[in-house]
Amino acid sequence: MQNGIDKASLDQWYVLDTEALIPVGRSQNRLLGTDLTVVKQADGVIEVFAEGRVEPLPLRHRFGFLWATLGQPEREIFPLPEADEPDRRYVPCGVVTVKASGLRIVENFLDMAHFPFVHTDVLGAEPHTEVQSYDVEIRREEDEVWATNCTFFQPQAALSAQDGITTQYMYRVMTPFTTILYKTCPNAANRWDVIGLFVQPLDPGRCRAHPIMYLIDDVSTTTELIHFQQMIFLQDRIILENQRPVLLPLEPRKEIPTRADASSIAYRRWLKEKGVTYGASTVAA
Repeated sequence: MQNGIDKASLDQWYVLDTEALIPVGRSQNRLLGTDLTVVKQADGVIEVFAEGRVEPLPLRHRFGFLWATLGQPEREIFPLPEADEPDRRYVPCGVVTVKASGLRIVENFLDMAHFPFVHTDVLGAEPHTEVQSYDVEIRREEDEVWATNCTFFQPQAALSAQDGITTQYMYRVMTPFTTILYKTCPNAANRWDVIGLFVQPLDPGRCRAHPIMYLIDDVSTTTELIHFQQMIFLQDRIILENQRPVLLPLEPRKEIPTRADASSIAYRRWLKEKGVTYGASTVAA
């Protein structure tokens, strides 16, 4: 460990900001309990310095974001082919600060059972509350968690949707703090809408969430799309900030899962295999 940070969490790429929104000059940021200084020159060149270090941090520029690491990642940033498809709408949805573990946020993103109760009449509605069985696997070659064959009835699956539909989902967790949702595209039956959530852990119990969408939608305005996604996430934030314990329990006896929690079970098992402890509680009840 380095400064109490497990190696699995340290050796990852993390989003710091939407690159286009980083101001020229010096600005402050934070990652894994470490204060950062971001220096952007007038020509757009960016360097990031971590407190207590002389050399600038390694950086990557991908998906419209600036990524950095405090460790030594074994891999480059995950592939996302849809991000390079020219007919997709690229919609960065801002940033939301949440007083919760970044791992809690990823797990919440995977959870369909809360749709009717938290996102009522949008992503779910009573009496359609049952989560149908779906498939979950840890894909060892890619080292990712996938949930497939997920279905859920949604009154408004997307901003452009006119009526309720049974939506098809696939969930993908690429790193402990990054996840992507592929869902039924109302405007193209043979393609998926893609929604990403890249979590920046500030401290074990506080983080920033960076949502992004790649959509097939030539009707809605960018402002409408951002407002729709932010509405959904702000509804989640209320729940996330009231969850106890704040840190994600990795011991099975701390929280009792149901059949609907298959993706959560796989995600927690995967985190334990990696030795992730940042934002997690590993003490049994």
